[in-house]
Amino acid sequence: MEDIRALAIVSALANGVNPLTGELFAVDSPYQSPDVIRALYCAVRALEAAGRRRTRGQGPASSNAGKPWTEEEDRQLLSAFDGGRPLAELAQAHSRTRGGIQARLVRHGRLAPEGGRPIGGPGKWRPGSASASRAS
Repeated sequence: MEDIRALAIVSALANGVNPLTGELFAVDSPYQSPDVIRALYCAVRALEAAGRRRTRGQGPASSNAGKPWTEEEDRQLLSAFDGGRPLAELAQAHSRTRGGIQARLVRHGRLAPEGGRPIGGPGKWRPGSASASRAS
C-alpha cells in the first residue's frame, strides 16, 4: 500500500470517519476511544514525517544533488547567474538544490559567503556590491 493512501485511511480513522464509507463511527466505537484517537494521530504524524523525509531530496529539482560538478555545468551556471536568472530557476535547470546552487556561486565568488548577496553584476566581481535581486 502506498503511504499516501495509508495516510488518508489513518487520518479518516483518527477523525472518527469510516474511510470506506465516509460515515461517522458510533460513539461506542473503539475508534472514538481517546487512547485510540491519540495513537492514530501519532501514526498520522509519523506517516507525514516519513513522506517529508522521502520527498526532501527527490525529484527533478535535486536529482543531481551531491554529484560532482563538471566544468561545462559550472560555465552554464555562472553564465545564467550573470544573466540574472534567479536561484530557484537555476536549481531547477541544473537538477540541484537551491543550497547547492548557492554554495557553488559562493565558491566561484558570485555570492558573498553568507550566501544571500550577489557580489557583482554580470561579468563583474566587486566586493561589497549589494544587488540582492538575483539571490531570491
